[in-house]
Amino acid sequence: MAIKDTLLYIGKAVTFGLIMAAVFIIITSLIPNNDASSMFFQKRGDNRFELSFSTAVRRAAPAVVNIYSLSVDRDQPLNSGSLQGLGSGVIMSEQGFILTNYHVIKKADEIVVALQDGRKFTSEVVGSDPVTDLAVLKIEGDTLPIAPINLATPAQVGDVVLAIGNPYNLGQTITQGIVSATGRNGLSSGYLDFLQTDAAINAGNSGGALIDTSGQLIGINTASYQINDEGGGHGINFAIPIKLAHSIMSKLIKNGRVIRGELGITGKPVEQVTAQILNLPNLTGIEITEVDPKGPAAKAQLQAGDIITQFEGERVPGVEMLMDRIAESTPNEQIIMTVIRQGKIHNVPVTIREKSIQETK
Repeated sequence: MAIKDTLLYIGKAVTFGLIMAAVFIIITSLIPNNDASSMFFQKRGDNRFELSFSTAVRRAAPAVVNIYSLSVDRDQPLNSGSLQGLGSGVIMSEQGFILTNYHVIKKADEIVVALQDGRKFTSEVVGSDPVTDLAVLKIEGDTLPIAPINLATPAQVGDVVLAIGNPYNLGQTITQGIVSATGRNGLSSGYLDFLQTDAAINAGNSGGALIDTSGQLIGINTASYQINDEGGGHGINFAIPIKLAHSIMSKLIKNGRVIRGELGITGKPVEQVTAQILNLPNLTGIEITEVDPKGPAAKAQLQAGDIITQFEGERVPGVEMLMDRIAESTPNEQIIMTVIRQGKIHNVPVTIREKSIQETK
C-alpha cells in the first residue's frame, strides 16, 4: 500500500506540473497579441519581451506639467524675467483646468505652466484650499493633453504605482513603487485620507501625478516623510486620492474656495464601558468631549457627555464619518442630530455654520 500511495502522490505532482507548464506556454504565446499583456510587456530588438510600464507613462505623462514662478528684476523691469521651478501639476480637462498643490503656488506672483510638448502658458489661480493642500490653475490652449482618471476604482495596498513630476527642476521624471497604505488621516488635517507609497516623491514632484500601471490617475503627489531638515529618502511618501482631489477641484471651480460646515464640537468613539452603563452593548457613535461655547452645538444645547448616534438619520460609526458629514453640510442648513443623554434619546435640530479656515504659513 505504501508503494501504491507513493506512486499516486508522484503521479498527482507530475500531472499538476504538466498542467501548469501547458498554461504557461499558452499565456506566453498570447503575449504579442493580447492588448492587456502588451501594456506590460514590450518587444525589444532581439525579439525578447520585457516587463515595462512605458504604455502607462505615454498615456499620462503628457498631461503632467511643470510649474514655474516668473520673477522680474525690479531694477530692470523691461528685461525678460527668469523662471524658478516650483513643482508640478496635472491637466484635468480640455478647458485647461490644472490640479496642483497649494503649497506649490501660494507664494508665486505670476505662474508659468510648461507642457511636455514645449508649449508655455501663463496661468490664473482659480481657487485654492489650504486644508487639503490643493489648488486649481487655468490655462488657455488648444488640444491639451488630459490625464485619464477612473473615480470608481480606489487604489489598494499592494498596487504598483508610478509618480510623475519635475523633481529638483531636472525635467519630467518617473519613479515606481507600490501603494504601502491607505487612509493615512491626520498628516495635515482630518479632512485628508492620504495614499502612502514608496515611489519617490522629491522636491518638485509635489502636485504631480500618481498613476497606476494602466496610466489612470489615482492621486496627486503631495509630500514626503522627513525628520527635522534631513529631507526625504525614507520610502514614505504621500498622495491625495484622486476622488477627494477631484471633488475639491469641482468646488474650487464652482466657488473659488471650499465651503465647509462646522458644528463646534470635539468627540471620541463610544467606549465599551459607556455602552455597558447604558445597557446598549452594540452602541456605536461619538461621545462629545468638548463644546465650543460660541458654536452651533452650544446654541442647540448639546453638551459634553452626549452621545451622537445618528446624523440626519444615518448611523454614525466613527469620528471621521461624522466630521466629514458636518464638513459637507451647507452653512445655515438645519440638520437633525440623534443623541443619547442620560439614557434617553433626543432628536436635536442644529444649524450648521461655515467653518473659518486659517491659512497655514
